[in-house]
Amino acid sequence: MREQVARRTLEEHEQAREEEVTMSESQPDHPIYPPARPKTSPEELVRAKRARPIESLDDLAAPDVFESDEELEQFLAFTYAERRAHLG
Repeated sequence: MREQVARRTLEEHEQAREEEVTMSESQPDHPIYPPARPKTSPEELVRAKRARPIESLDDLAAPDVFESDEELEQFLAFTYAERRAHLG
């Protein structure tokens, strides 16, 4: 009697496992993750982008980002206030 119960329980477990596998094997119409890119070394990336070393802070300057000095001051005040607010 115990063998029959154990066998039936094992069969039920195996059947449930088969149903799980069948459900999880279905493929979506599109990939879940983006395809993997080939590994590229930093040197290869620099060559591909024709990057140059930064020689001066002027290289980083972006003229006309702010329309006025007042707009720049507002941005800086907001930035400093946010930093202080999140320091804890």
